[in-house]
Amino acid sequence: MDSDNHVDIRGRIREHGARQLVIARLSAPADWQNELRTALAAHREPATIFSNNDFRLFLQSFAIFFTAAMMFLI
Repeated sequence: MDSDNHVDIRGRIREHGARQLVIARLSAPADWQNELRTALAAHREPATIFSNNDFRLFLQSFAIFFTAAMMFLI
């Protein structure tokens, strides 16, 4: 191959990174710091032993175990 046929991939990577940065800036909320603080505060709240998803998972697991135990006993 000739040196004229080589593609400068470094320039394309820089251009792609610049496009990704512009997309990230456009999609970020105007008050992103407050959004981040709110999300972190919600994440740091102490969880109860049986939160909604945990309790639902417990009930489903118990139902499967109960069904399997009844099938074994029959």
